[in-house]
Amino acid sequence: MTPAEAFRPCAVIPVFDHERAVARVVAAVRAANLPCLLVDDGSAPACARELDRLAAEVPDTRVLRLPVNRGKGAAMLAGFREAARRGYSHALQVDADGQHALGDIPGFVAAAAAAPQALVCGQPRFDDSMPAVRFYGRYLTHVLVWLNTLSFAIPDSMCGFRIYPLPAVIDLIDHEHIGPRMDFDTEIIVRLYWRGVAMVWLPTRVVYPLDGVSHFRMIRDNARMVGLQLRLLCGMLLRLPRLVAGKFR
Repeated sequence: MTPAEAFRPCAVIPVFDHERAVARVVAAVRAANLPCLLVDDGSAPACARELDRLAAEVPDTRVLRLPVNRGKGAAMLAGFREAARRGYSHALQVDADGQHALGDIPGFVAAAAAAPQALVCGQPRFDDSMPAVRFYGRYLTHVLVWLNTLSFAIPDSMCGFRIYPLPAVIDLIDHEHIGPRMDFDTEIIVRLYWRGVAMVWLPTRVVYPLDGVSHFRMIRDNARMVGLQLRLLCGMLLRLPRLVAGKFR
């Protein structure tokens, strides 16, 4: 196959009770000519009906339904496997709540086509809608990621606007644990970095949810992130000789 024939992207969108915003997200994905896989992460009936409507009315839109809520990360992992099963080479991750700059999708797809082995990552630019506590929490996570990679190669590990090369991702999730909830975005990018996957960074505007629905829980999810950083610290220490050696190559 030629590179153009081998590049076959789709979008994987995890959805949990975002019935008011998801149609706009699907419209933007389809306007960029990407097939759309909606992963229903145990949504309530109103959202489930909206996803079924979109699958029935919007071409190249399908629903993968998880019977109970398992978390954003679990929904993405299930979506990756389903996308690979359907023969797609790359998966665009974008949130269902409309917080990402959907007009940037074609630029992300073009960057992935130009560097098909790379992970294309959004480097967010926030406006005033971002709560201050979330800003400082993100910065602390950035510092810990820089420590755990011994690098500034990941300027933001928490933005869920990315295009993943599926062969690299499937090989990773076949062999390593990835957090199933809000720890997903940071854990998968650090572990892909440790495996030597190249990364392309594109600036993108991010606002807070258009439908007013956020599933971030301050105590539970911050505790989860602490556990993640401890896991990554242990992983970094195991890889320390190789990470240090890489600085001198």
